Amino acid sequence: MNNKPIILKSAIVDVRFGENVKIVEPVNMYGCNIGNNVFIGPFVEIQKNVDIGNNCKIQSHSFICEMVTIGNNCFISHGAMFINDTFSTGAPAGGNRVLWKKTKIGNFVSIGTNATILPVEICNNVVIGAGAVVTKNITESGIYVGNPAKKIKNIF
Repeated sequence: MNNKPIILKSAIVDVRFGENVKIVEPVNMYGCNIGNNVFIGPFVEIQKNVDIGNNCKIQSHSFICEMVTIGNNCFISHGAMFINDTFSTGAPAGGNRVLWKKTKIGNFVSIGTNATILPVEICNNVVIGAGAVVTKNITESGIYVGNPAKKIKNIF
């Protein structure tokens, strides 16, 4: 057996960039919108139909799937993962986008290293701790940690 694999390369395709965007390659970005003054670290994937606001920092090894909106002045730490498929049928939705759900992140949100964000809405002025798993909407500013993420402290 001497089959040759199909090799795909990471790329930046059909991306709308604001001013002063800095990217450290390799990255895989396609069909998304990136605001002004955004930093994107290496080994990041940002899929189509993602909007990232101004003054955001996306650190290395983060995955931002389709249907995610991130507000302004947000920090996404290393290895943060966004999910749009909740396996609502008991199996992966695959290409059935009807089953996918949206995520909306407000302004001034910091998401810690290795946090997992399910399809939720997170209001402004929130800190998500490292390793947290956000399974429900967050409607009050504060600091959230754990699995599932729970509020432990006010920040305003």
